[in-house]
Amino acid sequence: MIYKAKLIDQTNKKIAIVASKFNDLIVKQLISGAQESLEMHGIDESNIDIIWVPGALEIPMVAKRIAQVQKYDGIVTLGAVIKGDTDHYDLVINGVANGISQISLSTDVPIVFGVLTTDTLEQAQQRSGAKSGNKGAEVALSLLELINIFEQIKSI
Repeated sequence: MIYKAKLIDQTNKKIAIVASKFNDLIVKQLISGAQESLEMHGIDESNIDIIWVPGALEIPMVAKRIAQVQKYDGIVTLGAVIKGDTDHYDLVINGVANGISQISLSTDVPIVFGVLTTDTLEQAQQRSGAKSGNKGAEVALSLLELINIFEQIKSI
C-alpha cells in the first residue's frame, strides 16, 4: 500500500505556532502566512495558538514543552535569523535547527521548521511574503501533510 500526505479533514486540528519576537516585523508576516494557510485548509482561527518567545534559541525549548503537553496536533516554528558581522548567526541557527530536529524525532507531535536564515533583511522580506512567497504559509501546509501522514501511520 502507498501512503501519501493529503490535505483533507483538518477541521478539528489544534495547532501551535511558536514564534520568535526577534526580527518581529518579518516573523509577523510569516505568522500571517501560516494562519491564512491553516485557515484556508479548514483550521478554525480559535484552534491556532501563537506562543511568542524572546528569540530563535528559545523556540526549541518551548516547542518541546508544548509537544509534551499533548494538547496540539502539530507545531509550526517561525523565526528570522539574519546574518550579521559576527559568528553569532552560525551559533544561533545551528542551535535552533538541531534543537527542533531533536524534538521532532523524540515526540509524537509533528513539528515543522520555519525559521528563515538569510544574509540580509531584504532576503528575509522576500521570503516572508514578497517575491519568493511566504515560507510561513509553506511550512504550515507541510505541517498539515505531516499530521495526515501521522494519522495514516496510526492505522497501519
